Amino acid sequence: MTEVAVIIPAYNEGERIANVIEAALDSTLATEVIVVSDGSSDNTVEVAQRYPDVVVVNLAQNLGKGGAMAAGVKSCTAPIVAFVDADLKGLESGHIDQIIKPLLENRCKMCVGVFRGGKIGSNASMAVTPFLSGQRALRRELFESLPYIGELRYGVELALTNHAKNKRAKVMRVVLKGVSNCYKEEKLGLMKGIAARTKMYKEITEAMVRTRRRRPVKPGGKPAWKPPTWPRIPR
Repeated sequence: MTEVAVIIPAYNEGERIANVIEAALDSTLATEVIVVSDGSSDNTVEVAQRYPDVVVVNLAQNLGKGGAMAAGVKSCTAPIVAFVDADLKGLESGHIDQIIKPLLENRCKMCVGVFRGGKIGSNASMAVTPFLSGQRALRRELFESLPYIGELRYGVELALTNHAKNKRAKVMRVVLKGVSNCYKEEKLGLMKGIAARTKMYKEITEAMVRTRRRRPVKPGGKPAWKPPTWPRIPR
């Protein structure tokens, strides 16, 4: 059986991570579950350690999401790695299997899960920016071939999507029905949540600039970045 590591990067998600861990442990396709606490100051590590079958990586300082993901990959040897966010609502083991199965069947190099049927806001954001989804599985070599991935923070998903496009690696999308994420404003309160969201958008923009594919510049103009195209998903 091909080894598949499910990696859950987490920063202060002690109140929310248990359901995500249990869904990962119940996956029929995952062979290993890894929680990476990204310098958490709450009880994220203690919650993860309640599950004896979970490998817990406790980072001493906050590296950002890209750094946490890279630490998780470094801690395993699986040829396929899958990532799920620690704050998801409605996540079930079948959803995780959905993003892993196309990799095991060699139908793509990366599979991205997008939300449908959860919170309206989560659905809307995924409809506009599916390439930012944190729910994805990919070949290890594709992840590791982006040399500065550990330096990226919230821009890591966009960077991976652009990198796959630049490598001409096939990417698939699957619908994760009934799944949604927890807004930053819910976790941190309105003002701190807005500040955190603003910082996230800044990091995404930086990753976009760093990883976009360079196109020939036409006389008098600059090449415009275009988001990757995706196949239509039936509703």
